[in-house]
Amino acid sequence: MHPAIAKFFGYESDVPDAEIIADWRRRTRELCKPCWELKYCPYGPLVEQSPFPPSRKSEAIAHHKHLMTCLANGRFPDGRKLDAERRKLFEAMTADFSEDDNPDEIPPLVEEVSCRVFGHMCPVFYCAEPLTETRDRRKHSRSIPREVMLKVVRRDGQICQKCYEPVPDDQVEFDHIIPFSKGGTSTADNIRLLCRDCNREKGGSLESLLSPNPIEHYFELQEKPIRKANKRA
Repeated sequence: MHPAIAKFFGYESDVPDAEIIADWRRRTRELCKPCWELKYCPYGPLVEQSPFPPSRKSEAIAHHKHLMTCLANGRFPDGRKLDAERRKLFEAMTADFSEDDNPDEIPPLVEEVSCRVFGHMCPVFYCAEPLTETRDRRKHSRSIPREVMLKVVRRDGQICQKCYEPVPDDQVEFDHIIPFSKGGTSTADNIRLLCRDCNREKGGSLESLLSPNPIEHYFELQEKPIRKANKRA
């Protein structure tokens, strides 16, 4: 495990990888992100106090080249002049740059705990408590109640919600959108109708629900103080 990944999870760099993974899974096995049920983030601006996952090495190298080009030309790619404050920021960022500080790839475990909107690690994973701010406890059943199945069939019109083809009665299957293993509930708002083939293709990954690497949002946050300073000036 790359040291940047261990640091993101809050572990010292000398802790063995197997110990980090086992401890993290133990601490978070009963957790879910509050936004999954609340439909909004209860942390608000506090989310921005949580760390960002490190960017991939290829992305970090590309961004470093971008900053160096801006410094050399004195302008952004769109032609805007590079002001003194941004020049100072870019010089500090490029002076400390080392491509080996970034991992080649980001493990799925990192993506699963990252906020799909802001990209930061969800604060609930720092607490690692058996309960979240959501109304329901995490101890719920994998089985789907019959009334939920009927409601989903009526709502989805017996159309597969992945391939959008009509589904024969003997091939109707029900899928947890947020996987049960990740804290998803067996309620109608977390269940969708799929055909047998599409349901077999789906695994327990949350990749389709999570945001891409949030490096652009990170650099927007870096520029916030600069914008405020320019406005005051």
